[in-house]
Amino acid sequence: MNFERIKEKLNILADAAKYDVSCASSGSTRANKNKGLGNSTGMGICHSYTEDGRCVSLLKILLTNHCIYDCAYCVTRRSNDVKRAAFKIQEVVDLTINFYRRNYIEGLFLSSGIFKNPEYTMERLVAVAKKLREEENFNGYIHLKSIPGASDELMYEAGLYADRLSVNIEVPTISGLKLLAPDKKHEDFTKPMLKVKNEIARYRNERKIIRSTPKYAPAGQSTQMIVGASGETDKDIIYSATFYYKKYQMKRVYYSGYVPVLQDSRLPAVGTQVPMLRENRLYQTDWLLRFYGFAVNEILNDAHPNLEVDIDPKLSWALRNLHLFPVDVNKADKHMLARIPGVGMNSVNKILQARKIRKLNWDHLKRIGLALNRAKFFVVCDSRRWEHRDLDAEKIKGMILQTSTGKFRNQYSKQLTLFN
Repeated sequence: MNFERIKEKLNILADAAKYDVSCASSGSTRANKNKGLGNSTGMGICHSYTEDGRCVSLLKILLTNHCIYDCAYCVTRRSNDVKRAAFKIQEVVDLTINFYRRNYIEGLFLSSGIFKNPEYTMERLVAVAKKLREEENFNGYIHLKSIPGASDELMYEAGLYADRLSVNIEVPTISGLKLLAPDKKHEDFTKPMLKVKNEIARYRNERKIIRSTPKYAPAGQSTQMIVGASGETDKDIIYSATFYYKKYQMKRVYYSGYVPVLQDSRLPAVGTQVPMLRENRLYQTDWLLRFYGFAVNEILNDAHPNLEVDIDPKLSWALRNLHLFPVDVNKADKHMLARIPGVGMNSVNKILQARKIRKLNWDHLKRIGLALNRAKFFVVCDSRRWEHRDLDAEKIKGMILQTSTGKFRNQYSKQLTLFN
């Protein structure tokens, strides 16, 4: 083996993979059998994310950065002048095993550019996973990026060896896809998504009858959207994400801020990078929709097409709906408690349990863990301290921001003193 050449390939193809952030591994339970290598537990694999989004607990690489497509937003596009490389199937297998034995990784995240055609590329991705499972007896986590346009037969085989599959929808809207990736069709993305969804459902039904039914993509499927490449509003992005959650039972939708690395008249100018805070607000909204009982049109609609940068989406919703507040924490139901700014679902459950014993006051709420710098404007309890009356939305927002800014300054001052 030419180690220098392998190292060069690794540098090129690991760097090219950093733009894909959809590599979470929670949700898989693949037990170690017959003294094999690795173990993917029900708690998932712990991750350490670098600043550019790479998950360093997985070997995260492309099989190749050669590509027949010329998508405007992609650094590996056909017309881009970058150094190209491609791994052989056995090279990826050997790298995964060697890195695992050295405790560098706990699994593999494998994606690829498209060389020759989607079917040929997907065959090679599946071959890597198959070799790891059957020849190396590897039971660690494997996430395969499904190639849009691959056949149903290959998608089925991929799910037998991978813990999670993902097809990146890339651009949130069909019109944006036509503009930035004219070589691709929307159905090339949705067809494999539907196949995976149906196979997961079939596996679950068959397993109820036959316990030995082979697992199929036990950690489900995910997708990723590029934010800021084609001018979509936050409303467009979240409405699209909601559709994929409902239609294809996605485990996760990831939001990746567009990194301007190419000069193209269809794209934002080089140097105008999407703020990380916009990604953060999209994830917060995603969380509210999935776990807090919010409907998408409550947070984003024609009157509010974009999320506010300076405050989180739950606080933004509350300030627009002050007629629903203050909420009495000793009487409100779970649904309404979850809508109070500064109150997480763990705190909601603690409130429901604690108020069975006695009425709660501010000291109790503080000990439960409420972020009182926000929550105090929206709740009442068995105490009158801190209650605010006759404050409009702008005043409340200003007071919260002032408190948050002061808190940040204090933390920064402490860190600076410690450093000095």
